[in-house]
Amino acid sequence: MPDVLPLDRRRLMALGASGAAAAILPGCATMTAASPRQSIWTFDRLTDIGGIETRVEGAPSLIDSPFGRAVQFDGVDDALFINQHPLAGAETFTFEALFRPDGGAFEQRWFHLAEEAPADQPPSQTRFLFEIRVVQDRWYLDAFTRGPGYNHTLIFPERLHPCGQWFHVAQTFDSVLYRAYVDGVLQGEHPVPFTPQGPGRASVGCRINRVNYFKGAVRQARFTHAALPPERFTRG
Repeated sequence: MPDVLPLDRRRLMALGASGAAAAILPGCATMTAASPRQSIWTFDRLTDIGGIETRVEGAPSLIDSPFGRAVQFDGVDDALFINQHPLAGAETFTFEALFRPDGGAFEQRWFHLAEEAPADQPPSQTRFLFEIRVVQDRWYLDAFTRGPGYNHTLIFPERLHPCGQWFHVAQTFDSVLYRAYVDGVLQGEHPVPFTPQGPGRASVGCRINRVNYFKGAVRQARFTHAALPPERFTRG
């Protein structure tokens, strides 16, 4: 099944949290990598995500979703560790993901891109994170980036979304403003003196130091070395 975004909200809600396979939603764009400065990770397997070395911990499983196979995480000890930081070197960026949060613990740090320092230097704290905060059967987004001279969280507890449904989330930086989106709707923005991050690795399903595990599923992520407007989130 082709990879499709954005979500047709009314039809997708009718599918519920089961992730059952469905017909392609009309009018949806295909996620395609049309530029060497853009990469896509599709979570339709448990190894070699995006063709990159991937290590599995716990017992994440493959499930069907409206968009094809996805990886489900149990919120306890399931995680994937991927040996690449796909936004290393980006001066501006768009970091997107298609995921389904299923409730669980309040703090869940479910997608972490981490710079790694050389072996003879102290550990780097430079990173990107997608996180959520769960309040009963709803959640809100926490987008975070940190590096030399910058450390900022975009978090808006009043912007709640239902658990058990698929969402597209994005964080962008256009050389001035750092922004966060849910289904293409701006959650908030703030100026950040961002500088490019160095090479490193990623974790999906928890923070890279194995805390704050995610309960839900992840289908796809896209990384672009440019700030895309919402109308281009799903196009090359």
